[in-house]
Amino acid sequence: MTAKAWIIFTVVVVALFGGLIFLSQTDKIDVSSVDANAIQTASEQNGQIGDHVFGNNDAKVVLVEYGDFQCPGCGSAHVSVKKITEKYKDNLAFVYRNFPLTNIHPNARAAAAAVETAGVMGKYWEMHNLMFETQDEWSAANATDRSDLFAGYAQQIGLDKDDFLKKLDSESTRVNKKISFDQAIGRKLNLTGTPTFYLNGKQVENDKISSEESFEKLITDALKAEGVNIE
Repeated sequence: MTAKAWIIFTVVVVALFGGLIFLSQTDKIDVSSVDANAIQTASEQNGQIGDHVFGNNDAKVVLVEYGDFQCPGCGSAHVSVKKITEKYKDNLAFVYRNFPLTNIHPNARAAAAAVETAGVMGKYWEMHNLMFETQDEWSAANATDRSDLFAGYAQQIGLDKDDFLKKLDSESTRVNKKISFDQAIGRKLNLTGTPTFYLNGKQVENDKISSEESFEKLITDALKAEGVNIE
């Protein structure tokens, strides 16, 4: 990409991310009839982007995280979540829903948009993981630097940087709907912070995720309760 073209793309992306934040404040989504405990399929409300599921979509045990990519607590929890969900992926469904707290994390929604866009391109979990693992690099970045970093991450996980930036623009309406839909479900549950986890429809107490050992026990106990042999 030429320097001039890159500047144009950067301006577009900066404007786009700003627009996403504005839209997030104006969009009102009615999720009163939505079952928050069910894995959400693609619909008009969520921009035809359903829940992203890591593991077994038909598992008897479903772990849902409401998270914020800029949240330090979410970043810390990610280490354990990634390890545990990979270990039990044959018998566990892990769903991540966006709940960016933009009042304290100004880059959170832009990060969510970048991850969802990567998802449209078939690289959701790769971008999801990398966004948490590089949290210290982009959390304090300004809009221009943030855009450059996110495009670089897209390239790092195997996406074409130019295509990613184009898709970020062309899919912005769908992506914004998805993020707002996730947020609306979180507000329906009266969430006030992140990360918040639900296991088979029940909110997980903070002390249960305070360490990797207690988190894993929570999961294995749930699996055993469902008659799953994890030996």
